[in-house]
Amino acid sequence: MNYMEKRKEGRMQGNNGEREKKEVRKRKLKWPDIKMATKGVGMANKGPSFGLSRAVQDKIDSKYDPELEQILVEWISRQCGSGVGKPEAGKMGFQAWLKDGCVLSELINSLFPGEKPVKKIQSSSMAFKQMEQISQFLNAAEKYGVTKTDMFQTVDLWEAKDLAAVQRTLSALGSLAVTKDEGTYSGDPNWFFKKSQENKRDFSEDQLKAGKNVIGLQMGTNKGASQEGMSYGRARQIL
Repeated sequence: MNYMEKRKEGRMQGNNGEREKKEVRKRKLKWPDIKMATKGVGMANKGPSFGLSRAVQDKIDSKYDPELEQILVEWISRQCGSGVGKPEAGKMGFQAWLKDGCVLSELINSLFPGEKPVKKIQSSSMAFKQMEQISQFLNAAEKYGVTKTDMFQTVDLWEAKDLAAVQRTLSALGSLAVTKDEGTYSGDPNWFFKKSQENKRDFSEDQLKAGKNVIGLQMGTNKGASQEGMSYGRARQIL
């Protein structure tokens, strides 16, 4: 083999080596791409929840009351005025109407006769701003008198986790407004029931002492009791 042939053969071997290196680099680059593609496919194919979680959510959704929705929409519209508008029928329309917290803030402010609890009401498309507005309503509702057991959580409304809980809070708020009768309630008083009010009584020391000597009817009474007319049978004879 002469010099030219050896040089040609060496050049061919060098080219083959470069091709092999490129193939190795390609194979190394392909694995992350395959991994990401596999990850993407898994996420794309993720369907709705099933089993126990689905059953629990269905049970929660079944508590939503369409008739109560109509009453609440009518009350809020009268209470806040035409500026708040009205939602589309159905629970998702109801959720979309209240989701940013502005309508709720207008509602709670309308029930306070003096200083308004929610100072700033501003619509926003940002999630944390909407949730912050809902939180302001919840704080003001608690200040108004709604108990914590009747209060919904922010995610119950914003993520539509439990819209029946939202209805429960608004119903409790309406009942309080009717019960307080401060002149701020607008609507039919029969929409909400009046809450029972405390009937506090003050007794003097003498009255409390006298009460200790009274036998309650639950314990029975010996008033008017006698042995008149009672017969114990014939006397026993002793022989």
